[in-house]
Amino acid sequence: MSRLFLAVMLVAVLGSCGARNGSAPRNLDNACTILMDRADFVRAFRDADRKWGTEPHVLMAMIYQESKFVANARTPHQFALGVIPVGRQSSAYGYPQALDSTWEEYQKATGKRGARRDDIRDAADFMGWYMSKTTEVTGVSLGDVRNQYLAYHEGRGGFQRGTYKSKSWLVRIAGEITDRAQVYKSQLASCKVRL
Repeated sequence: MSRLFLAVMLVAVLGSCGARNGSAPRNLDNACTILMDRADFVRAFRDADRKWGTEPHVLMAMIYQESKFVANARTPHQFALGVIPVGRQSSAYGYPQALDSTWEEYQKATGKRGARRDDIRDAADFMGWYMSKTTEVTGVSLGDVRNQYLAYHEGRGGFQRGTYKSKSWLVRIAGEITDRAQVYKSQLASCKVRL
């Protein structure tokens, strides 16, 4: 057999061992299980914590809300007359559900032109960067999960204008994320996986 054929077969076999279609880890309610399922997440969250000061349980709770840990998550399609597809609700994509414009701002600010939203290391770094900028601009501490999420969802300007105040559903979700972050934090404290 040719070397090229063997190389292609090896890549195909190894590729089939990984997660398919950016699928979510099993048992999203257990931070330890998530990290045991996906060893690359451990390094991603550890690096973001060291670089930006964003604790892993906070990042994990926000990623859970944004994409349920699905690498290639997208917003749903919109339909005209109920049947004609007219595009997606927004350009949000990947683990962080970052909009194209915000992702480009991150790439420019950090010099990471090749960063991808469907790569957990880039996504965690992005979220750490975004949250640290939120702290600079608004004064919201990195540990304030509720307000960090509100600023993440609404944008820093929207957060400062209080646009979330008229969105009771969003305030409820921010509370749920805060609760999830606390659950993840306690789970990680007794986990075999060390961040």
